[in-house]
Amino acid sequence: MTLMDNIGSLAKRRGFIYPGSEIYGGIAGFWDYGPLGVELKNNIKRAWWQTMVYEREDVVGLDAAIVMNPEVWEASGHMSSFTDPLVECKACHKRFRSDKPELLAAHEKEHKEKVEWTESKIFNLLTEVLLGVTEPKMTAYLRGEITQGVFVNFRNVVDSTRVKVPFGVAQIGKAFRNEITPGNLTFRSREFEQMELEYFVRPDEKNASEVFEYWKQARMAWYLTLGMHKTKLRFREHRPEERAHYAKKAWDIEYEAPFGWSEFEGIHHRGDWDLSRHKLVYTDPETNEGYTPWVIETSGGVDRATLFFLIDAYVQEEKRIVLKLHSRLAPVKAAVFPLVSNKPDIVKKAREVYTLLKKHFVVAWDDRGNIGKRYLSQDEIGTPWCLTIDYDTLGSDTVTVRDRDTMSQTRINISQLQTYIQEKLGGTI
Repeated sequence: MTLMDNIGSLAKRRGFIYPGSEIYGGIAGFWDYGPLGVELKNNIKRAWWQTMVYEREDVVGLDAAIVMNPEVWEASGHMSSFTDPLVECKACHKRFRSDKPELLAAHEKEHKEKVEWTESKIFNLLTEVLLGVTEPKMTAYLRGEITQGVFVNFRNVVDSTRVKVPFGVAQIGKAFRNEITPGNLTFRSREFEQMELEYFVRPDEKNASEVFEYWKQARMAWYLTLGMHKTKLRFREHRPEERAHYAKKAWDIEYEAPFGWSEFEGIHHRGDWDLSRHKLVYTDPETNEGYTPWVIETSGGVDRATLFFLIDAYVQEEKRIVLKLHSRLAPVKAAVFPLVSNKPDIVKKAREVYTLLKKHFVVAWDDRGNIGKRYLSQDEIGTPWCLTIDYDTLGSDTVTVRDRDTMSQTRINISQLQTYIQEKLGGTI
């Protein structure tokens, strides 16, 4: 099995990621997150929000609607420029992006006869949705990116808060695209989640370039802080011909996935494209000067980050599979084991420890089989610490704490467990 096969198998078997609507044959490009997957994904979003909003004085949050007035997409340029080139195989009528020659070549190998392709056509990625209860219904669109929700609320944010340029608006939310070739598990999906910051600056190229470089380095550092291997990450600058229609400058953070270097966060200099298209201006409250701010954007994929954190953490050792996830991201922070399940005193004490910690952390309970298999089961889902309540616990009120990565064990007093785990998590829960 390839690494992606192993990741896909683990993701489904242990409840991280399931194929969408699987009992009806699934639907391409849509995925469901299981009990562990939703915890991992939420932990990533929580860590992002902590860094981008709570730890800063110049950033506020927003949660905009998924469906907006269609005029938003006309003004933003998405109706004319949010497109992919599409070709169709004349033999089987499957469609592919014509700017991905590796996909076309792979498909050609599936046919014995020579493949003929239709001429390339431009395909808009916005997903239509019909609104209303009577005909004719109004045609609107599921948002293809979450960015525009910030821009159409620019005036509302300025008027209702005390923000002053430079400032940022952060948002996490779902977006939808008519992706032609979904694949590589959740990497290329039709429904996905983004975490974005739109940072507004004065229209000055020197200042904007400095802010751009700051956010570029800050975003790379965030992934490294959360444990991604430095050798697996790189920056890549967009060539002029591949930049989005709004971008004056664009760089990607890429991860070396099993299917090649792949983008999962972009840093973009959007200039005044968006605010000017929406005819929005900013008035400096101190000087009364009016101008259209420029925008520096960081846009990361939550689903892609989740996938790459899983890939990056996956380690297959001689006797175990372990997800070496950063403890802040691990779905379960600790697992509580009674050494044996047929001794009421030990089980009762273990339940007390479990109840105590569950008020503060996501904690698992496991009393099945032998202790070794329980360790392996928790290693496979990335649980940093396993706590075993044994015969000594009844006399000393201490438990055995086993570390996931080193497999070393130490005894900790029950009264100190919450502080111990909290400190290991860096003061966050």
